Amino acid sequence: MQSTLFHRAAVGLTSLMISGMTFASDWTERSDLDLRPGVTQASQDVQDLHTTVLWIVTVIGLMVCGLILFSMIRHRRSKNPNPSTFHENVFFEVLWTVIPFVILIAMAVPATRVLVQLDDTAESELTVKVTGYRWKWSYEYLTYEDDNDIGVSFFSNLATPPEQYNNPVLSGGLFPYGTAKELVGKEAPEKDHNYNLEVDNKLLIPSGQKVRFLVTSDDVIHSFWVPDFGGKKDAIPGFVNETWALVPEGKEGTYYGQCAELCGKNHAFMPIAVEVVTQDEFKAWIAEEKEKAASGPDLTPFADIDQAMEEGKQVYAGACAMCHGANGEGGIGLAFAGTEFATNNEHLNEHIDVLVNGRAAMPSFKAQLTPRQIAAVITYERNAFGNDTGDLIQPADVNDHE
Repeated sequence: MQSTLFHRAAVGLTSLMISGMTFASDWTERSDLDLRPGVTQASQDVQDLHTTVLWIVTVIGLMVCGLILFSMIRHRRSKNPNPSTFHENVFFEVLWTVIPFVILIAMAVPATRVLVQLDDTAESELTVKVTGYRWKWSYEYLTYEDDNDIGVSFFSNLATPPEQYNNPVLSGGLFPYGTAKELVGKEAPEKDHNYNLEVDNKLLIPSGQKVRFLVTSDDVIHSFWVPDFGGKKDAIPGFVNETWALVPEGKEGTYYGQCAELCGKNHAFMPIAVEVVTQDEFKAWIAEEKEKAASGPDLTPFADIDQAMEEGKQVYAGACAMCHGANGEGGIGLAFAGTEFATNNEHLNEHIDVLVNGRAAMPSFKAQLTPRQIAAVITYERNAFGNDTGDLIQPADVNDHE
């Protein structure tokens, strides 16, 4: 009876192991179940290393489980009522010490090669400084080929509309009870494939050239991670870490990533979008951006309050809604809807000063937004959400403010 039970158990476990190996083989053939092979050689090397180590530990696991199962059946009490008495075997003691050592060395050699490769930023042709903020990224182009003073920089914010990320639980495609009154019962916008990944300003890099990233942070620890490039690098305040990517020619396109370090309440809302273009397209873009930077800020006045409100609404959604609420209801930041700060004309200069210079947990936006954008968003904050001050702030008002 016991022999039959052990036989059935052995057959069952063997079938499970075989089915598991078959399923594991499917993983290596289906990229949606396996690790991403990525677009760079470094990311593909990481994926190959993962697959190699996975098979090694799988074989070891099956062998150990098989040996335990064999011992359970072969040396069960019903067959061997009297336990054997013996001392250690020197040969086997040496054998099961040497074999794991050899296996570890066999895994350590390729792993070390890949790790060294991931940190080798030598001979890079483009250098970009990446700075993490709560909760956005800034990119500053430092050097490109023989140009050591590019002077091009910008911030990258989440571009997903607030009405999507502020209402993750929808009821029958409608905004549920508990959201802003003007949205309840209205049809919710459909979330696309790149929900919470699109940004207003993508990081642009050329294909076929090695790009070095200098990664740091302005506030808390973040982590710069684009899965298709392989590896990730922590952004730590006061430190500069390095990583790199070389996307082959012919692999142009947009690649997405995210902050991979839990950095606070809105950690999930600071995506990375990298657009890889041809070298000719990149050189043309750099030349155009340098010309814009040299021409100074755009101080063209708004034709009317409607124009300022339209531009301000877009700026608010990308730079302010995350902390102040999609409808000015407040949150981490101050509420704007119906508050004294946003409706009393005596606070207008203070309103401008807070955006330009920052205050307490509120960062300075003079390096993040242009005078025109700051003027537009202040106009929007003072005339939206039920506010109706009629204030129209012009770019020159912001540019003259210290």
